[in-house]
Amino acid sequence: MTFLRRPTWFAVALTIAGIALFVRLGVWQLDRASEKDELLRRFAAGAAAGVEDFGKVADTPPLDRYPRLDVRGSFVSGRYYLLDDQTHAGQVGVHVYVPFSPASAGSYLLVDLGFLPKERGANPRLPPLPAGETHVRGLYVPPPGVGIRMGGDSLPRQHGAEKTMVYVDLGEIGADLGHTLYPRVLLLDADPASIYARDWTPGFMPPARHRAYAFQWFTFALAAVVIFVLLHRKRR
Repeated sequence: MTFLRRPTWFAVALTIAGIALFVRLGVWQLDRASEKDELLRRFAAGAAAGVEDFGKVADTPPLDRYPRLDVRGSFVSGRYYLLDDQTHAGQVGVHVYVPFSPASAGSYLLVDLGFLPKERGANPRLPPLPAGETHVRGLYVPPPGVGIRMGGDSLPRQHGAEKTMVYVDLGEIGADLGHTLYPRVLLLDADPASIYARDWTPGFMPPARHRAYAFQWFTFALAAVVIFVLLHRKRR
């Protein structure tokens, strides 16, 4: 003889839907943890790798890794793009992006100079860029994710050498520059002599936290089963 009362179709459907939702959310969190593990691996492998030829990966960068490049050329003067609302070591500031013109190349390369904290709530004063031919070295990576676009950068409506962004859109920056950009950005190597902070460990939720959330969702699925059984068991 079964120990459960006959449940209603609504109770069965609600329980199954809840279990399916919780399991799906748990699997999604595990997938996110795997993505973060892979991203951290790519950064670590790129930082330890040798320098590659920029011309071979500029237009078609490899999808499974972040090449380390040494690019010769010159900075485009009078253009700064500040990615706002960034944090580093507990400080709020900006990431400073500037266009770089590689030698014998048609497109510009967008270079992330690093992080600078804000000064009394205002954007920091930026040091001048090196003039003439120089070279830049760093990791060639996709631009940071956009997420939900609330409002937009409105770059064309800003005037002056410094323009503030809320996300990095290479198409919009290229249109503002009137010049095409390569499909990735260059994260410059750390330099003790520079005022820019260049800690390129991605500032996202660590994989371990995603796995903890996955365990939480799977626990909710189990709890739904337990609640269903307790509500429908026969009382003596």
